[in-house]
Amino acid sequence: MNIAMMARNPELYSHRRLKEAAEERGHELRIINTLRCYMNIASRRPAIYYNGEKLPVYDAVIPRIGASVTFYGLAVLRQFEMMGVYPVNESVAIGRSRDKLRSMQLLARDGIGLPVTTFAYDPKQTEEVLELAGGAPLVIKLLEGTQGIGVVLADTDRSAKSVIEAFRGAKVNILVQEFIKEAGGTDIRALVVGSKVIAAMQRSGAEGDFRSNLHLGGSAKPIRISPEERATAVRAAKTMGLNVCGVDMLRSNHGPVVMEVNSSPGLEGVEKATGIDVAGKIIDFIAANARAGKTKTKGKG
Repeated sequence: MNIAMMARNPELYSHRRLKEAAEERGHELRIINTLRCYMNIASRRPAIYYNGEKLPVYDAVIPRIGASVTFYGLAVLRQFEMMGVYPVNESVAIGRSRDKLRSMQLLARDGIGLPVTTFAYDPKQTEEVLELAGGAPLVIKLLEGTQGIGVVLADTDRSAKSVIEAFRGAKVNILVQEFIKEAGGTDIRALVVGSKVIAAMQRSGAEGDFRSNLHLGGSAKPIRISPEERATAVRAAKTMGLNVCGVDMLRSNHGPVVMEVNSSPGLEGVEKATGIDVAGKIIDFIAANARAGKTKTKGKG
């Protein structure tokens, strides 16, 4: 197979592993810098150009779109879809997952366990928002934050009110969520590939940090998840429409709750913690499922 991967940094562990896994299986994988692509949006003749050359019609495309370039990255991916290239994750599904508010609404619609989450526009409604979320301690998140950046734990109602009012005064959109104290500063990252959880790890935050992101100094170890947690991860992926994703969950007193569904999960932490060839399983999934024009949306939406 001839595979393209949209990625800005070919040296990242995840990107190197995917390229290695593809080549080990006899496929060709070319890493294309998303921001160096430009498009000819012509009627019935969609094309993508890269560094002066017109790109061929690949068998599949792996979108590894950074959060900071989501808008342009999705435009390029839609162009691939209109050319009939099979996307591992479709543009519409990635767009859903990148919008924290929309993804929470979709998960809630499908009855998937979530922490109590509130959202409001008017700073004058801060008191009501705090009450709806159950009062401090509360987690306050920027809608555009990633990798634990823009996430604040407010220990008291007074501090929560101050943080919310500061963010809203700066015209920044936020979510306010209950703090799952019983999780003990740990979460579960379940890697879903093709409607199956292929690997899972437990992440723990650095000393004194309630956030468990590995980028912020957290640690990881393999974990055996329960059937309910496995089903929750698979359902969350299906709700988003993602074939490959990382589902972040907390163990609460009322069962697993989903914090986020990541459409471009890092592979280093989970591969090193579990010893599982996650990159290989992703490539195997592509080889088994890639078909020309096999895209639900074909670039629409």
